[in-house]
Amino acid sequence: MSPRYRRLVGGLCGAAGLALAIAGAPSGASAQATSRTCHGAEGEAPGPACLVGHEDLGALPAAPIFWTLYNFPDVAAAQGAKPVGASVVEAFGKVWLFRIGPKGGSVPGGRRVAEVGPIPLEPGGGPYSAEYLKSTFAPGMTAPLHVHSGPEAFYALDGASCLETPDGAQVARGPGHALVVRRGPPMLLMAIGDRTRQGFALILHDAAQPPTTLVHDWTPKGLCPKA
Repeated sequence: MSPRYRRLVGGLCGAAGLALAIAGAPSGASAQATSRTCHGAEGEAPGPACLVGHEDLGALPAAPIFWTLYNFPDVAAAQGAKPVGASVVEAFGKVWLFRIGPKGGSVPGGRRVAEVGPIPLEPGGGPYSAEYLKSTFAPGMTAPLHVHSGPEAFYALDGASCLETPDGAQVARGPGHALVVRRGPPMLLMAIGDRTRQGFALILHDAAQPPTTLVHDWTPKGLCPKA
């Protein structure tokens, strides 16, 4: 196996939550990808992403929707303040609470870290489920090609990201950067620059469909820079 191929299959984007486990052998252009639950510090060293939370949200309001991330001093405080539909996550040495909803607002005892969005939902869509993943990419690491049955958002604690789709490439750098992509296009996530990229991803997907599907019928144009 070549080093380039090892990087390709070893790097999992949060979006996919992929452990590169495939439900049955692929017989066509795609195969359903499964999510692998994180255990302990998995996902915090370079390698496959893993699932840290799942919530069934049902219908979402018509107002613009954001992913809000909070920090809490401990798990008990986060669980005590947790709104309906939110997820409490321990990752990267901190306690996080993730909430999907309109912009603004607060959670008692929590420090708001970021609001990512608006998330591009399709009119009349839903009900929705949220999958949250964590991942660590060494520079140059990429994810397998895949699609989602809903929009995806990324929040990175450090490093730099490039997301290529047929619509072009998005690039974001530095602590706290974020990216958002609509439902549907095939995509490739890459860590660029010279720093390890650590962060989270949200897949806000159609609850009746698989969140992530691997694809084999799209070839990226190599739009992501190396640095």
